[in-house]
Amino acid sequence: MAKAIRFYETGGPEVLRYEDVEVGDPGPGQVRLRQVAVGLNYADTYFRNGTYPIPLGNGSGMGVEAAGVVQAVGEGVTNVQVGDRVTYTGFLNTLGAYSTERLIPAAPLIKLPETIGFETAAAMTMRGLTSSYLMRRIYDFKPGDSILLHAAAGGVGLIVSQWAKLLGLTVIGTVSTETKGEIARAHGCDHVINYSHEDVAQRVRELTDGVGVNVVFDSVGKNTFMGSLDSLKRRGLMVCVGTASGPIPAFDPVMLAMKGSLFLTRPALADYIADPAEKAALAGELFDHVGSGRIKIEINQHYALQDAVQAHRDLESRKTTGSSIFVI
Repeated sequence: MAKAIRFYETGGPEVLRYEDVEVGDPGPGQVRLRQVAVGLNYADTYFRNGTYPIPLGNGSGMGVEAAGVVQAVGEGVTNVQVGDRVTYTGFLNTLGAYSTERLIPAAPLIKLPETIGFETAAAMTMRGLTSSYLMRRIYDFKPGDSILLHAAAGGVGLIVSQWAKLLGLTVIGTVSTETKGEIARAHGCDHVINYSHEDVAQRVRELTDGVGVNVVFDSVGKNTFMGSLDSLKRRGLMVCVGTASGPIPAFDPVMLAMKGSLFLTRPALADYIADPAEKAALAGELFDHVGSGRIKIEINQHYALQDAVQAHRDLESRKTTGSSIFVI
């Protein structure tokens, strides 16, 4: 019998349940996948607590990212075959990743090169593809440009920092502790700001001779939004990539003009991997960097699937660094 984490009401980590599930045979366009490692992402908490509303009905699966081996394919599936090593990430179309075995649409699956292991894939597919589009699609970066990167010691932060250095960028990272600051520096941050006792915008201005940075990547949201805007240079770009501290309050867009004709975007990974050709290009560049060792994936927390409640508690209390995975 397969095992899975399911939930029947929104709330804190305690709503997650570890249960037996029947998997069955794949239908048209589906595959049955034996999972080896499953990714733990902050977005998972948004489904659990209701920030991302989904119909619960008779319950819902949890998680959107994992890696494993194709066990069976349904009618019409041509992009993968039995025995293929694959990874995936997505949104509603991949929800249910916290499981030992599952049925899943074949379309989101990405074949893994031999240079990428299952645990690495589960730790980086969502974070890595996010980093890939942030570095290669959001802004036309040139050597010497500067970025402010919030949560620099997190999973996306560590990948973005390393990728940014490959592009010749100056990276200013924010962290909450000195230990996380050391991790951020070791992965490419030129400067680290501890927001627990430093004014981020003021420090950014000091580090950039009063000019500000070209781009801010802000995954925190409510608590950092204004400081992020105040860290940008004239006509700089604010990229809102998450709301870990809560949703950004409503504001008058005129404020963007008053602060230097700033640009603002709230991208979603789904819109950057919807085109199969673009997804393949972003994944290919990511796999090449990781497979060659130019970008290292830090898996700093390993959990058993039945420990999902504790994993969510650790994630939300900011105890984690780098990537976290469930090992099946």
